Amino acid sequence: MAMFVHVTSAANAPRIRRSGIRAASSGQGGTRGVYCFPVLRSYTRTHQWLRELARFGSRGGLVAVHVRLDDDQQMLVGRYADRTRNAQATVPAAEAVRRIAALDDPRGWEVFVPRAIRPREVHRIRAAPQVVGWRYQPDAHGARPCTCFGCRVRGGYGARRLRERLPHPLDGPPPPARVLLARITAAGEPGDPAVLREALHWFAMRRRGPLAQLARLATHPDPSVREELVWAVGRWSTPGVAELLDTLTNDPHADVREAVEAVRESQ
Repeated sequence: MAMFVHVTSAANAPRIRRSGIRAASSGQGGTRGVYCFPVLRSYTRTHQWLRELARFGSRGGLVAVHVRLDDDQQMLVGRYADRTRNAQATVPAAEAVRRIAALDDPRGWEVFVPRAIRPREVHRIRAAPQVVGWRYQPDAHGARPCTCFGCRVRGGYGARRLRERLPHPLDGPPPPARVLLARITAAGEPGDPAVLREALHWFAMRRRGPLAQLARLATHPDPSVREELVWAVGRWSTPGVAELLDTLTNDPHADVREAVEAVRESQ
């Protein structure tokens, strides 16, 4: 049996003890599963992702969930950057541990289990210090910071000045709301999913928005549009968001329902 550690919000601990770790993350190729890392002799290397994940906030801090998996369990292993190039290798769990343990510098490596973790596979859950590991990327100190939407922390110290000094060509600043609404209208009925998803991507960068004009997308026939709608408005402070999420809680597609649950757990 191979031992791995999964880092998550402390608020998820009771649910994990009860029903395991759900397959909520997306790996290369859009596969649903769980990210984790082998338990190595070095505590710092085992928990290297703690400080990076802490940047994005958590309810009650972060916990380390130790899980035992069969040595033959197939999983993806590779660097974080390999995920975007579909270059992570599929190997048994025992081989994933061997590969990472043999590296001189395993920082930035990850393991992806392409399924949920069952309750009986959870070995223990314990509190973890939030100061272990690297931020942004290994050896990032002294390097030019990235201001893409995935890297920047909303409300972080000096975040606004950093975005103004180093604007990102793809992720900001977003177009005005009226421009995005015009694109949605021009997409027609029910609307081109690609155009709608792009507009919702920009709306997700806002704190508030025109919820009344977007609510109709909750009945769009493409589930990817409905899921993107959840991510776009789920953290808005606009009145009516909770009611819209209540409606999508009963969506016929599992990805939409899971997105609603994930948004609410992060609030």
